[in-house]
Order: sequence, then structure tokens, then C-alpha cells
Amino acid sequence: MHPRVHEYAVKLTERLPEPLSVCFFVNSGSEANDLAMFMARAHTKSNDIIGLRSAYHGMISSLMGFTAMGNWMFPHVAKNAGIQTSVNADPFRGPWGGKNCRDSPVQTIRSCDCVAGQCLAKDMYVDQVNDLLQHCTPKKIAAVIAESIQGVAGGIQFPKGFLKEAFELARAKGGLCISDEVQTGFGRMGSHFWGFETHDVMPDIVVMAKGMGNGFPLAAVVTTPEIAQTMHQALHFNTFGGNPMSCAVGSAVLDVMDEEGSQANCADVGTYMLLELAKLRDEFEVVGDVRGKGLMIGVELVADKASRKPLQPEEVGHIWESTKDLGVLFGKGGLHGNVLRIKPPMCITRQDVDFGTAVLKRALEHHRDTYL
Repeated sequence: MHPRVHEYAVKLTERLPEPLSVCFFVNSGSEANDLAMFMARAHTKSNDIIGLRSAYHGMISSLMGFTAMGNWMFPHVAKNAGIQTSVNADPFRGPWGGKNCRDSPVQTIRSCDCVAGQCLAKDMYVDQVNDLLQHCTPKKIAAVIAESIQGVAGGIQFPKGFLKEAFELARAKGGLCISDEVQTGFGRMGSHFWGFETHDVMPDIVVMAKGMGNGFPLAAVVTTPEIAQTMHQALHFNTFGGNPMSCAVGSAVLDVMDEEGSQANCADVGTYMLLELAKLRDEFEVVGDVRGKGLMIGVELVADKASRKPLQPEEVGHIWESTKDLGVLFGKGGLHGNVLRIKPPMCITRQDVDFGTAVLKRALEHHRDTYL
């Protein structure tokens, strides 16, 4: 084995809590999630895996059922058996939500009667997971999988405490807990290096990609020695996964992140951006929600704040094209395509944020002048 591979594996696992210490290198997040689920099923000798609606875990056939948004599903292509998804714990658009659900400097516009330390929305969403496990799965399951913040869904944050209790329910049925850190890992959340740490959970398997290689095709599954031993039952390999070049890239990415203080920058600039975007929510009727943590942000566009109905695609497109013409490219996502997905390079500055929010404000003004 080339020393670069071993050196990078050690360097990477030093950033994870024990006993997460064994790496399986692959080339993409989809490959990594596929391997994580395969590993969970092989280890537990069970098949059923639960996830959440609006999740995104990849586009290969084994994962399509977990990418639980209808606009990502192909007709006439059957979903794999053993896939179950619970009601998404979305405090803004879901059936339950309140004014202090999220671990974010910006909360929803919804009201609630919860006292300090209480979240009835969280309790209701946990009940949905429990109901799913009781009615739709056998006595033992293989795993639960979740993103720390749902990326493709539009930066959806779960109520505080939800993921921890959902993981506990899955473990009670013999399941492993898989944390999909493809979009949220490597310090993007600001306060922690891994998104799962913000939920006070300890996964059995962690999946990572995207920022791991800073654009280079590099991904990994990291798990415990006990679970990794499962893969000794038969031959397994990945042709290009963990090649010396990709490991050299991954190692250099970690070095640069440390040198430039990327995680601290995400905390500082991300919080600043969220608060600036919240000002736009307060000013414009079509900005229904601003959410996120660090530089993992979503801005949901609505017809009006009272109904929270998604803004029409034509109007979303008008705002989106205006920002592009003014010099800023925003991502777009969510089930209804009405969320601006903001996951910029982790090196951006407050000055970049000022320019980006000024552009978005101009685009929103243009929309108001055109449609209202």
C-alpha cells in the first residue's frame, strides 16, 4: 500500500471521535452512501433502513428510495425493498414548528407555546419516527441514515434534539446510525468539524465527500473496527477509491483548512450572513424563511408569510435570473424548487457577504416591482 493512503487515513480519523477509526475510500458521496448501507445490512444481518423525506443521499439505484423527493424519482424504476422514510422534521414547512426549534441564529416566523428547554414540534416528529418503526419495519432493522442539515432539500434544519432521539429509537431496534456528512462535514457548520456533533450524537458510520477533496473525486466511509470487520466475509474493493493522488489531495485540503482557519471563518461569516439575510426576510413578503448554521444556509421563497405557500416557479426564476445577471450565482433546491441554497466557498469574507446580500436585495426589489 502506498504510504500516502495510510498517512491520510490516520490524519482523517484523528478528526473523528473514537471508535470511528477505519476508512474505506471511494470516489463520490453516492458510492460512499451505497457502501455504508451495504455495510450496515451485512453487519446487522437485517435489511430495513429508515430515512427522512426530503433527504438526498445520492442518485445510484440503491439510493433512489432514500432521495425522498418526488421530483428526483424516475417513473417505471422500482425503489429497492427495505426502504422506509418518516415525515420530515421541518420546523418551517412541516406540520409542526415553533419559534425556537433550531440550532441557528435565525428562527422560523411560526409561533408556539413552548417554554424554555421544551420543543413540542420535536416530540411530534420523534413520534412519527417511532410510529414508522412500529408499523413498517420488522423487529430488527439495519440502520437509520440522516444528513445533519438537509442540503438538496434547501438547508432544512431539524428541531434541536430530534436526531438524537431518532437515533436512539433506531438503536433500540438493533439498527446502526449513519451520518451523511457529504455536505455538512469538514467545518462548514462553523461550531464543529462534523455536523453530527451539533446534534450531540455518536454515529456508527460516517459518510463524507464533496469538500473532502475540494472538487477532486474523493469520498470515504469511516466506521468502527467491529463494523469494518464485517467486510472480511468476502472480497471487496474499489478500483480508484483511495488512490495515492486522491489521498494526497485530501491531505492537502486538511492542511489548508487548518492554515486558513476555515472552520472559524464559517462560524463568523456564516453567522453574519444569516443575520443579514434575516433582515431581507423582515423586509420582503416573499422571503418566508432564513435558516442554517455556519455556511450551510437556505432562504425559502413563499407567496406570502401567512400561508407559507411556495413561491411560483416563474417568480422564483425571476429572482434567480436577476441575481445571476447582477453577478452572484445562488443554488436552487427544495421539493418545490423555491429555496435558494447557499453553500459558498468556506474562504468567503464579510465583504463577499455584503455584495451577495446587496445583489439579492436588488433582485427582490425587482421582483416586487414586477409582480406586486
